[in-house]
Amino acid sequence: MKHLIKDILIPVIMGGIIGLIISPFMNYQNLTKPPFSPSGIVFPIAWTILYIIMGYSFNKQNEQNKTIYYTQLIVNGLWSIIFFIFKWYLLSSIWIVLLIVLVIIMIYKFYNENKLSGLINLPYLIWLLFALYLSIGVYLLN
Repeated sequence: MKHLIKDILIPVIMGGIIGLIISPFMNYQNLTKPPFSPSGIVFPIAWTILYIIMGYSFNKQNEQNKTIYYTQLIVNGLWSIIFFIFKWYLLSSIWIVLLIVLVIIMIYKFYNENKLSGLINLPYLIWLLFALYLSIGVYLLN
């Protein structure tokens, strides 16, 4: 149980720290956004849920899957910095494609170790695909 709590807290805390770092630079409400863009409040709620899912699924993994998990977690955190602090919208779109590839690999590896751990990360993948759409939209419209 102690490991599960730690595994859940790591991505949640990382997301919180990244949120604090980028909050002075956030300009989401001022951007021209593509259709179906959610309001800004949706993002912290969605990411908190996804980070909890990630941590839970990671708890069921072997040592060999740690590298892909932590790599995608770092790439995930860096996306926010690229997008919000530097405002490099094209690079952020490319970066999120890298993240999507890493998450597909992670889901595959997690699924091979524990089917539920792979499957519960599918909403994360779907959210990233939607985030790619939003990122490309912001790049093209701004």
